[in-house]
Amino acid sequence: RWLAQSRGSPRLVLVVVFVALLLDNMLLTVVVPIVPTFLYTTEYQGANSSMATAQPEPAPPALKAPPFSSLFSYFANTTVPVWGSDSPPEVPSGTESSLPARPPSSPPAPPRGCPEGDDFLTRENVRVGLLFASKALVQLLVNPCVGLLTNRIGYHIPMFVGFSIMFLSTVMFAFSGTYTLLFIARALQGVGSSFSSVAGLGMLASVYTDDSERGSAMGIALGGLALGVLIGAPFGSVMYEFAGKSSPFLVLAFLALLDGALQLCILQPSRICPESTKATPMSTLLRDPYILVAAGALCFSNMGVAMLEPTLPIWMMQTMCSPQWQLGMAFLPASISYLIGTNLFGVLANRMGRWLCSMVGMAVVGVSLLCVPLATNIYGLIAPNAGPGFAIGMVDSSMMPIMGYLVDLRHTSVYGTVYAIADVAFCMGFAVGPSTAGAIVGAVGFPWLMVSIGVTNLAYAPLCWCLRSPPTKEEKMVSL
Repeated sequence: RWLAQSRGSPRLVLVVVFVALLLDNMLLTVVVPIVPTFLYTTEYQGANSSMATAQPEPAPPALKAPPFSSLFSYFANTTVPVWGSDSPPEVPSGTESSLPARPPSSPPAPPRGCPEGDDFLTRENVRVGLLFASKALVQLLVNPCVGLLTNRIGYHIPMFVGFSIMFLSTVMFAFSGTYTLLFIARALQGVGSSFSSVAGLGMLASVYTDDSERGSAMGIALGGLALGVLIGAPFGSVMYEFAGKSSPFLVLAFLALLDGALQLCILQPSRICPESTKATPMSTLLRDPYILVAAGALCFSNMGVAMLEPTLPIWMMQTMCSPQWQLGMAFLPASISYLIGTNLFGVLANRMGRWLCSMVGMAVVGVSLLCVPLATNIYGLIAPNAGPGFAIGMVDSSMMPIMGYLVDLRHTSVYGTVYAIADVAFCMGFAVGPSTAGAIVGAVGFPWLMVSIGVTNLAYAPLCWCLRSPPTKEEKMVSL
């Protein structure tokens, strides 16, 4: 009875969207520390161990000892000549041989914790970047279709379809042992994420009609996104280190089942609820310069973190000799600060001006990314990683409500299409960023990669001033 009375409650809708974004972004970031080390272990070390096994064993020594051989004296710390015999000879003490010590047969091993195969790790930047970008590329293609679908049949069924695809992708991640299967699982996640994010944000905008309440609700929902990013990378690195590759994905699959049960109880996916008002065509929205400015802010601010995801763990392995658990913990400051930023500025952005909040946020993202290559250990990454997280929280919590506000102000108040555009902008950052980051690192190095994306954010930030007071369409002026 309580569920029947509460199904129309905006708060329960907010809970469903919060949980869906939480699980989506946990799966998004849990693979960040796992994939580079998993591929290095299975492909580079596995290939080297198989080659060593395939090498022929040395022939057994002859029964008769050679007439002259040498033995290393640990007491005199030198090599002494001995006559061959069937039993090991005694080592004279207190004497040194004039013969020089024999040179080592192989080069010295690298320092403890530093992985071998720098060439392999450099090439892996490109492969890992493409794998991470596959999710965003697929989501980029599916988002417009989902936006049109939600305008026709409502938000309930697409939300449940997104859960089902997300569960399948999580199970594939758990049992995939090759790069190809991991790539397919990541691309499949993009389809499920498109359904969940577009339908969830559109549903929130439709149940929270007041602009200030909508901004607060969007901030809380993005807090679920932030919490998923916060938990994902550290959770994945620790579970992979101590419980194996499949363990974090099996936990996420169980949580996804709970999310599906919650959606069945609250949203009733069997019911079709189309929008009563005809939506503005996507082509019209894409010609609106104010929507494009807001979408560009979402794209470029998130592109900085997207470029860090595939390249920072490998750069840490090469320069800091970081163990596996540190590769995920390096993203913890960004996740915590993003969680704080989205919840704090979900309320403050409307008071200080969302355009100003976004402009300051993009400037902070640019400066922080310029400081990342200056770090020499994991502690030096705390401040440079916390800055982008906090600043992207400022941009996201400002731009998401602005997208809904621009549709209310200048177009028809139907939100599926505009949040498909917002998600496309978000995915553009996470598609272009990882896919190009590996090539840029291979060409000019990791520090110049950070310089390029940092300067881009600083150059784009002044454009947010255009959103200070967007004009109203003449036909909307009468209705308002």
